[in-house]
Amino acid sequence: MNVTDFINLHKSEDVRQLAFLAEKFPDIDMPWALDQIRGWQIARSKLPSWAEIEGMIYPPHISMEQCSSEFTAIYKTSICKRLQSEFSDKMPLLIDLTGGFGVDFSFMCRNFENAVYVERQQHLCDIAKHNLDLLEMRHADVKCGDGVEYLNAMKSANAVIYLDPARRDVNGAKTYAIEDCTPDVVELCDELVEKAYAVIIKLSPMLDWHAAVEKLKYVTEVHVVSVDNECKELLLLMHKDAKQPVKLFCVNNEDVFITTQEQPNVSVSPISIDDTKCLYEPNASIMKTGCFNQLVSRYNVCSIGRNSHLFVSNDEIDGFPGRRFRIMSISSFNKKELKQKLKGIEQANITVRNFPLSTDQLRKRLKIKDGGDVYIFATTVWNDQHALIICKKMM
Repeated sequence: MNVTDFINLHKSEDVRQLAFLAEKFPDIDMPWALDQIRGWQIARSKLPSWAEIEGMIYPPHISMEQCSSEFTAIYKTSICKRLQSEFSDKMPLLIDLTGGFGVDFSFMCRNFENAVYVERQQHLCDIAKHNLDLLEMRHADVKCGDGVEYLNAMKSANAVIYLDPARRDVNGAKTYAIEDCTPDVVELCDELVEKAYAVIIKLSPMLDWHAAVEKLKYVTEVHVVSVDNECKELLLLMHKDAKQPVKLFCVNNEDVFITTQEQPNVSVSPISIDDTKCLYEPNASIMKTGCFNQLVSRYNVCSIGRNSHLFVSNDEIDGFPGRRFRIMSISSFNKKELKQKLKGIEQANITVRNFPLSTDQLRKRLKIKDGGDVYIFATTVWNDQHALIICKKMM
């Protein structure tokens, strides 16, 4: 049995159990085979179109966990399509200066006549070349070399340049400061926008996007991309002729909320939530951008407190970018009132926002199990009083 046969025979099995078969198959490169099996198992949900192609090579487990998902890669492709439609002449070239495993590149390059993948590590170049051939990306040119050196040597072109800087400092520790990423896009930003029509930079969602926009003078768009309400990526789009205000794209699965960095003037006055009927919780991308005034302005909702980031209305609002709930009752933190309002509720999903207790502490205090179809939001409202809002999710 060769290694390909072994992988195909066992690819749906538990990798931890397969590791015990090493002595039984001495001719099999077991660490590599297990990486391929584990990689394929992750790809089934993360990169389903790749998992369907036999012979794709996957990197070690950590790299697979960290690489882009198919959804986020396709989203970047949609940005490229829009850029091409905006450009008066044909934009034939994509250049990825930080190739890596090549997931983003493999999707983005499909809309370009020519595409260049640049990566310093030879083994990653070999993997990328192999996979791109299987994906029939014949127009993709894989170059083993330093991305910054390639940028320095290239001439200006009608191109999109893409970078995914390494988010590790010189000591190998994770960094969330944009100037500590490698390559240093703050130092390179002038040259990047001089040599390309547009530049797309992928960053950690933990990074302070306000600081990044301030340091990178040419940012025109900020995209916060979430999958199933979990922030996955922060994308910055740069043009040489950057225009203000910066556009914000808050993405959660197929929902996209588009606004600008400019805060609208809205009246945020204290309200009583006692007679309101609907509660709204913004999605993770909205929470990251902090564009709460834009929500109030566009959807005519009211904030329930200064730092709670929860909103209410009397009427049900369709299209709100987040979760929507029907309010069943509202209780203070008074023990007697709590007992009355929570009567019959043995199980609930608890969320705390601007509240003195953690979720676990509150659950223990209320003696309520996790789960079910009841949702309890514990928060602080405008009069600085603590409130528990008991709801059910609207479909």
